Amino acid sequence: MAEPQHILDCDVLIIGGGINGAGIARDAAGRGLSVVLCEKDDLAAHTSSASTKLIHGGLRYLEYYEFNLVRKALIEREVLLRAAPHIMWPLRFVMPHAQGQRPAWMIRAGLFLYDMLARRELLPASAGINLRTHAAGKPLKPEFERGFIYSDGWVDDARLVVLNAIDACEKGATILTQAVCSKLERKTADWEATLFKPSCGEIRVNARYVVNAAGPWTASLLQSALPKQDSGHLRLIKGSHIVVKRIFEHDNAYIFQHPDGRIVFAIPYEHDFTLIGTTDLDYQGDANAVAISEDEIAYLCQLASQYFTQPITPVDVVWTYSGVRPLVEDGADAKAVTRDYRLEVDDDGPPILSVFGGKITTFRKLAEEAVDQVAKALDNRHGGWTHNACLPGGDLFGAEPHNRSVLEFSKWQEAQLARYSGLPSALVTRYCRTYGTRIHTLLADRIDIASLGDEIAPGLYATEVEYLRRYEWARTAQDILWRRTKLGLHLPTDAAAQLQTWLNAHPLAR
Repeated sequence: MAEPQHILDCDVLIIGGGINGAGIARDAAGRGLSVVLCEKDDLAAHTSSASTKLIHGGLRYLEYYEFNLVRKALIEREVLLRAAPHIMWPLRFVMPHAQGQRPAWMIRAGLFLYDMLARRELLPASAGINLRTHAAGKPLKPEFERGFIYSDGWVDDARLVVLNAIDACEKGATILTQAVCSKLERKTADWEATLFKPSCGEIRVNARYVVNAAGPWTASLLQSALPKQDSGHLRLIKGSHIVVKRIFEHDNAYIFQHPDGRIVFAIPYEHDFTLIGTTDLDYQGDANAVAISEDEIAYLCQLASQYFTQPITPVDVVWTYSGVRPLVEDGADAKAVTRDYRLEVDDDGPPILSVFGGKITTFRKLAEEAVDQVAKALDNRHGGWTHNACLPGGDLFGAEPHNRSVLEFSKWQEAQLARYSGLPSALVTRYCRTYGTRIHTLLADRIDIASLGDEIAPGLYATEVEYLRRYEWARTAQDILWRRTKLGLHLPTDAAAQLQTWLNAHPLAR
C-alpha cells in the first residue's frame, strides 16, 4: 500500500469539528500545543448548528436538582456574552402562568434561586409581570393574565463554532474540514490516524494525544480505536425545531410549560421569523440523516397554539431543523437526561480523551478542563487563558472582553454605519452582527456596492463569499447560506443553486 502524500506530526489530534472540538482546539493552540483538528463534514454541520441558540443556565434543570450544572452555566453565560457580543446578546424570557401549573410562589422561588446562583453584571433580575398590560401579553390568549420574566442569552451557534476554529487556526492549529478519520491506531509512542480529504487524498497524522470530540459518533469512534473499551454510556436524544413567520412584534422570547413536563421556547429569529422548539426524543437512527417527524411538527404547533391567540399549524412552518445531542446516559426520561459532561481518559498507552455530553453554554469550561488534562500528560505548563479572551470579532472596545461590548454594541454599530456609509445600512448592520470587528477584514477598502463584486443572490456579494471561503472554511452553498449566515431563510428557493453554480465557476485559489 502506498504511503499517504501528506504526513502531519502534532501534540494533539482532535476528531470532531463541533463546539467541543473547536473549543478544545482553540484552548490547546493558545497554550502552545501543536494541534490538528479533523471534521468529516463542515464545521458545526450536525449537533452544534441544531441547538435552540441559547446561552443559558437551564432553568428547568433546577427541577432535577442539577445545581452545580446550572451554576456553572450561569457563570459561563456572562463570560461568553463579553467574549463575542456580535453573535451573542442578552434576551428576556416571558413565562406565562396558568391554572394547573406549578404554584406561582414556587416559580418565583425558582427564579430567585436562578438569579442568585451566580453573579450578574449584564443581565437584569427576574420579576413578575401583568400580561394584561405588558407588551408580551398581547399575542397571548386572554386567559394568561399573569407571568414572570427572567434573563438569559442568545447565540448564533454555528458561528460560535467557526469563531473558535478561526482563533485556533490563528494560534497555529491545522483545521481540516471534509476530512474523515478512516483509521485510528494506538502505537507504542503515539497515535497514528489516517484521514481522507477528497481535495488532497490521504493524510497521515502522528499524534502524542487524541481527543475524541465526535459528538454522536464519540462512542463508535472509541470502540473502533479501542475495541475492548466500554463505550455504552452515550445516549442520543433528538431535538427538533420549527420556524414560522414572526408571530409577535416585541423582542422578548417565551418559555412555555407543557403538562407532560417538557418546556418549549418561542424566540424572535432572524428579524422576520419565530423559532419554536425543542423536542426531546430518544434516537436510534443514523446520526447523519436526522430529521424532524410529522408528529414533532404537530406537537410543537399544538403546544404553541395553546398559548398564542394566532393558531400555528404545520402549513405555517417555513423551515425545520433537527439535531442529535450526545448526552451522558443516566437512566432518566429523555427530557431529564443530564446536560452535564463527562471527560474520560484511557492512558493505557498513548492517551485518548473522550468527551461525553455537554451543552453549548459550558463548552469553554469543558474545553479548559479537557486541555488541563492534555497539558498535564504532555508536560505543558501553560494554564487556562480563555476566560479573559475575546473570540474573533468580539474586541469592540479593546483586546480584552468588556461589559461595554455588550451594553454598548449599538453604539459601536452606529460607528460602523457611519464608516461604511456608502453601503446599504441593512447590509452593514448584518455584517456587524455576523463578523464584529472582522467587518474591516471583510470590507477592507470597499466603500460602495460596486466594490463588493457580483451580487450572487439578493444581499450576498462575491466579497463576502470569498471571505467565507478564505477565512471560514466554507465550501458549499449550504455552508454559506445555513451555517456561516442564515440567508437561506430570506432568499428565493433557487438561491442555493445559483450560489453553488457561482462557486463551481470560481474555484477557490490555493
